[in-house]
Amino acid sequence: MSLNESTHKAQALIEALPYLQSFRGKTFLIKMGGSAMEDPELVRKVMRDIVFLEVAGINPVVVHGGGKAISAAMKEAGLVAEFVGGLRRTTEAAIGIVEKVLSNEINPGLVQMIREFGGRATGIPGTDVFLGEKMRVKDDHGEPIDIGRVGEVVGCQVGNMDPAFRAGIVPVISPLASELATGKPLNINADLAAAALAKELRVSKLVYLSDVPGVMRDPADPATLIHSIDREKAESLMADGTISGGMIPKIRSAMDALNAGVRKVHFVDGRLPHALLLEIFTDGGVGTEVTL
Repeated sequence: MSLNESTHKAQALIEALPYLQSFRGKTFLIKMGGSAMEDPELVRKVMRDIVFLEVAGINPVVVHGGGKAISAAMKEAGLVAEFVGGLRRTTEAAIGIVEKVLSNEINPGLVQMIREFGGRATGIPGTDVFLGEKMRVKDDHGEPIDIGRVGEVVGCQVGNMDPAFRAGIVPVISPLASELATGKPLNINADLAAAALAKELRVSKLVYLSDVPGVMRDPADPATLIHSIDREKAESLMADGTISGGMIPKIRSAMDALNAGVRKVHFVDGRLPHALLLEIFTDGGVGTEVTL
């Protein structure tokens, strides 16, 4: 390694120093989903970044998705993946597949990666953390649509995470809820699950790692990324159409989390290597931060 390369690395550490000092002892909730979970090597890099947070004295909590893997497993079982308003229609037959993929495949895989990098992690089924009720969805004419065992979070049992927190272990949680009325599992949108838990824990940061770089003035041009917005700016960008489609509920959930005590929400492209660390520990960041 040349002296110039060594100097650049030292400068990066110095730039990170005030953030490391400020965030020690704080809790960050990281939601992983989208295309960021399709490349095993990218997933490994994110898990290594989470170990870095752990070693730096930050308390990471991970909520993960698994849409592509669930769709593949359903196809193998002869079931067709259907979506209504971005939500997966989850029949009685499908919920077993969803639970198996999330709790028996993706969750333990993430836990194992963290452990391989020297971190400490434990998998916690979402049904042990999230309490839910079936989501009521209507069509364009106001008529109810049955989307099966899809739920919304109505409460969080954070006490079931306390042993991990006290031991300094990273909780890795699947997006499933226990239905209040029956105790049966409900499929929960991972973005909504992460936001609900972030509000309950009042985390310092809620970070969405997905295939969305953040808020852009031109969705086709990453160079138009907006690095920071507040409530007033977000409302303006939604009004003029800059923020549209699936990004609107994400921004709404971010505002909801901020109103509940979350300090900052970040949208980061998980396909970018070490995006998590670059967003948190550098002055410029690589995604969009949302504040009040």
